[in-house]
Amino acid sequence: MSTETAQVEEVKKPTEALLSKRRKKLVSDPLVDDNPITIQVLGICSALAVTTQMQPTLVMAISVIFVIVMANLTISLLRNTIPSRVRIIVQLAVVATLVTLVNEVLKAFAYDMYKELSVFVGLIITNCIVMGRLEAFALGNKPYDAILDGFGSALGYSWIILAVAFFRELLGSGSVFGVQVYDGISGLFGGEFSLATNGLMVSPVGAFIILGLIIWVQRTKTGYVEH
Repeated sequence: MSTETAQVEEVKKPTEALLSKRRKKLVSDPLVDDNPITIQVLGICSALAVTTQMQPTLVMAISVIFVIVMANLTISLLRNTIPSRVRIIVQLAVVATLVTLVNEVLKAFAYDMYKELSVFVGLIITNCIVMGRLEAFALGNKPYDAILDGFGSALGYSWIILAVAFFRELLGSGSVFGVQVYDGISGLFGGEFSLATNGLMVSPVGAFIILGLIIWVQRTKTGYVEH
């Protein structure tokens, strides 16, 4: 009697492309449609506190990008070993370590910026955007996806605070990245012509106004409505 051996071929799922449609949305959605500041209303404090000048705002944006991306990667790598009951403590420890690293790098290589931003860089530890992405995404997804998610959320945060800083510095100080713009414009029209700066833009009230206008324009364009 012959014995027939059935060969069962193992069906492998196709590998997802590095920049598939789903993964592209992880980066693109936080920029506009699901922006952490204008839609989720997170990270508002730093958007108001550090945006008087473009230079410190750019440093803050780079710091947040580094912390969120590296924290997402670390927590995703450890997601299967972190006990559920201590996950928040582990997340805080990871974020605090990364923030301390950023703080020490600024202290060593950009001391003036460190003195200006030290308090606010430390507050990244309690930034709701950072903890929100760790809890909502990094704990349940693979490292590459977690990196993309963190990068997208950080970019969404960064372009908003940079936009606020641009208008606040331009209207409040007449400059951009410390370069006097109003003086150059006044020089083109003669000595009697001058543009006046608005002191309100240097205050937190000015930040509220600019941020409110950005939120209004974005939500009008996307049609987003609070429920």
